[in-house]
Amino acid sequence: MGNGGKGTIFRRKDDRYLLYLPVRIVDDTMFPLKCNGSMPVRVHFNHKDGKLIVEKWIEKTPKNQT
Repeated sequence: MGNGGKGTIFRRKDDRYLLYLPVRIVDDTMFPLKCNGSMPVRVHFNHKDGKLIVEKWIEKTPKNQT
């Protein structure tokens, strides 16, 4: 397949933004996030490099809980 493609960020009528990722990219076996429909992600950016970073959301548990 390949590890790149054209995605789109667009604004919905409810003032939320959606990030569209091409199916061929997400369904690729090498894609780092395994998604079955939807999943929470952490999104941040590096202003200096102009890069948007999307990572799997990992819930942090308080230290006093197991």
